[in-house]
Amino acid sequence: MATYKQPCIHCGEMIERDSRLCARCGSRSPFGYRCPHCLKEIERGNIVCSGCGRGLMTVCPFCGGQTFAGSEKCDACGKALLIRCENKRCGELQFFENTKCTVCGKAIKKANKQIEAMRGGK
Repeated sequence: MATYKQPCIHCGEMIERDSRLCARCGSRSPFGYRCPHCLKEIERGNIVCSGCGRGLMTVCPFCGGQTFAGSEKCDACGKALLIRCENKRCGELQFFENTKCTVCGKAIKKANKQIEAMRGGK
């Protein structure tokens, strides 16, 4: 049976069209960008999400530069913008500004502590 592959938008690796992860670069959205709040498909360059109205530009907590919120890494410094859900049964990666998990709905209370740990702080 024929399999159809498509390039990852982040690294160009050819991967199966039904993949949810790029094995080469680790991207969790290899074929497009999703709003970090409502998970609707978005495009780089959009100002707001058409699904929830969230602004799609944010300030990186590491370098202070402007970055696209649909990205997994900062456009300026390249550091990860994702934190883990605190629910031990879930543990999905979430955008650092989210107040609740987009998978299980649990409130994310320790986002600032996780970011400080990622920065190398206390």
